[in-house]
Amino acid sequence: VFEYSEPKPLEELFYSTYDLSGFSWDSINHTLNRTALTAEFTGVPAADPSGSFSNGSLAFRVTAYEAGGRDGPLPSLLHTANSSKVEFVLAGVAPRGNGSRFVLEVATLEETGVAQKLRSARSIDDEYTPTIFETLSLVAESRNDSSALSFLQWKATAYGSQTPRREDSIRCRSRGLQAANWTLPASSVVRAYFGEGAGSAYTVSAINISFGGEDGRVYQEKRYLSWSALLGFGQPPEDAFSPLVVSIMAVALGTPAAMLLAGGCLLLCARRKRYSEYEPIN
Repeated sequence: VFEYSEPKPLEELFYSTYDLSGFSWDSINHTLNRTALTAEFTGVPAADPSGSFSNGSLAFRVTAYEAGGRDGPLPSLLHTANSSKVEFVLAGVAPRGNGSRFVLEVATLEETGVAQKLRSARSIDDEYTPTIFETLSLVAESRNDSSALSFLQWKATAYGSQTPRREDSIRCRSRGLQAANWTLPASSVVRAYFGEGAGSAYTVSAINISFGGEDGRVYQEKRYLSWSALLGFGQPPEDAFSPLVVSIMAVALGTPAAMLLAGGCLLLCARRKRYSEYEPIN
């Protein structure tokens, strides 16, 4: 996790990185809910010379799904049974500068024959996530047939409240996927899952996701940031037009057509009536 500010236009001042491998994490047994299929990993830096985490913490919340549906709280992500939600949360962490913004670096592993692609989809429908019209997906595709193998999907927004509303939205921007210029830590969870060959048999790439407006005021005021993403297998879910938007479009497009049709019928009836009242002299 990075933190930076812009003391001058086009000038970025980065503070020391929050390396998550150096965090002290609470036991998952305290937050694991087998009924709701949720868990929370909460941690603080083992060494915090700036005191930024004296009243704060960083957490990753995980929610698994048994069936397809739509998440309730904003950003109301559409999910499948083959996906889980991962939520990144900063709560109470003191910024180290005026108007600080945060960046989360997300690493991906690509095995032989797999290519990562970043997709951006825009829609005029914002019923489920008000004022947000862009959905981004980082998709792992097979080089042979371009079929989707797995994905990470998110809306282009974060929120500054535990009970998010539209006005709590925090701008979220993603920078392009690039080859990572670092190696995996020796005690990495990735090595535990993929084995010792993870560093050589797989290519490590990373994407940076930044949070905050032009001046970073939202987090400065509320000291809370929450960003949600969907992690799953197969093709990422795609939002269809909601019934409300379909109804509005039908009314907007159908009303002029109905008026033209009604006007044409009235004009035709008027002309027929005029000719029917004509009586020949003979």
